[in-house]
Amino acid sequence: MGTAVGGERAVPRYVQIAEEIVQQIRAGVLKPGEMVPSESELVDRYGVSGGTIRKAMVEVRASGLVETRHGKGSIVQDRPPVRHRSSDRFRRSHRQSGKAAYLAESAQSGATAKVSVLYIGPMEAPEDAAERLGVSAGTQVLARRRLYFRNGTPVETATSYLPWDVVKDIPELFAENPGGGGIYARLEDHGHEFAEFVETLQARTASKAEASELALSPGAPVVHLIREARTTEGRVVEVCDTLMAADQFIFEYRIPAAD
Repeated sequence: MGTAVGGERAVPRYVQIAEEIVQQIRAGVLKPGEMVPSESELVDRYGVSGGTIRKAMVEVRASGLVETRHGKGSIVQDRPPVRHRSSDRFRRSHRQSGKAAYLAESAQSGATAKVSVLYIGPMEAPEDAAERLGVSAGTQVLARRRLYFRNGTPVETATSYLPWDVVKDIPELFAENPGGGGIYARLEDHGHEFAEFVETLQARTASKAEASELALSPGAPVVHLIREARTTEGRVVEVCDTLMAADQFIFEYRIPAAD
């Protein structure tokens, strides 16, 4: 606990250490791609306990200036996080111009993005996805599972679940590359015009398996995002279950004030 000085509470030592590390990053003393000194090095430098350093590093990671990778320690970000413009990213004009949302957003942030397709094929719908799609749990759906990379680091997994009766006559949806504009463009090509996309976000810690897949430290923060793609007829034709490394994304929403 900080002590009172002149009637004011002193800034905790871990906060002071965190602010100093952040200032070093912003001043270029710690350069993009460089490792932040290890816990033992920081303990020796500041003469504090390991617990104080761990609390300081929580504050540093919250700044978005470093990323912590399992087995590597904390690394100064070489580029800012991707700005996830959820109010804009699924505009029809983007699909018609052949832009895939994640790749376009990564490019705008100056990052190199890559998508690895892990699985495409039939799958029994998980309970939550089935409920959102309006089918019984265990009903056969098409699953498309991807792993997204940013500057060579895995940052996001996403699995799309699509009703079998909708996709069975759209061969592009079974291909690794469904073509310009992605799966939403192909669905609209076949008469499934979109009215809205509804996203639900939950911040939590990663499970052991999730941390391993995204190369995160155990217990690292992630954002679990579930999106429903709804047509003008009121049908949900895709549920996308996404897990995102929290330090790699900034979410931006535009909310109209008028009715």
